[in-house]
Amino acid sequence: MIMDMSAYGLWFLVVFNSAIFIIFAFSFFKPRTKRDWRSFGAFSAFIVALFTEMYGFPLTIYFLAGWLQSNYPNIDWFAHDSGHLLEMIFGWEANPHFGPFHLLSFIFIGGGFYLLSVAWRVLYKAQHSGELAQTGPYARIRHPQYVGFVMIMIGFLFQWPTLLTLAMFPILLIMYWRLALKEEREVEAQLGDVYRSYAAKVPRFIPRWGSKSATVPIGQDGS
Repeated sequence: MIMDMSAYGLWFLVVFNSAIFIIFAFSFFKPRTKRDWRSFGAFSAFIVALFTEMYGFPLTIYFLAGWLQSNYPNIDWFAHDSGHLLEMIFGWEANPHFGPFHLLSFIFIGGGFYLLSVAWRVLYKAQHSGELAQTGPYARIRHPQYVGFVMIMIGFLFQWPTLLTLAMFPILLIMYWRLALKEEREVEAQLGDVYRSYAAKVPRFIPRWGSKSATVPIGQDGS
């Protein structure tokens, strides 16, 4: 196999695309606390790792080159479009940018950014009024911003899976889960039964679409 690396080594695109998505996420998430910065920093590391392989050096293709070439000998694995591994492996012969996994990635990425945007507006308003965020996405799940980050990462994994980002993904899931638990303990310590009543009705990450959301007014003790 001839390893033509001309499609990579585009470090300007690595920096440019990483900056675009990180700034875009920042504009929606607007981290303020140390916890916010930790979650945002982990997401940013994922984005940098992704675009480093997408435009800089295809580490995943390099490590899997022997297996890929043996099982899919008709594909030039060092052509840039071949980085869309799922489209290539499942035999999508047209432009991979219009493949099913690439299109699915747009749904997850767009949905994740939308969720971040809507959740931030609700959270910002609630924080400034000294209330518990319970409307909008917070009426369905307790941590929509973490869910938004996870949706974006899933979208990119559908679009351009790499060994590094696949390894990072479960680590980030555990980190967001632990941050969510710590956040809940702090809010429960502040609001007591108000938060416990809310948490009893609203799932942490996965919404129950068949149930009606409920709002617990601030000041009630749930008794």
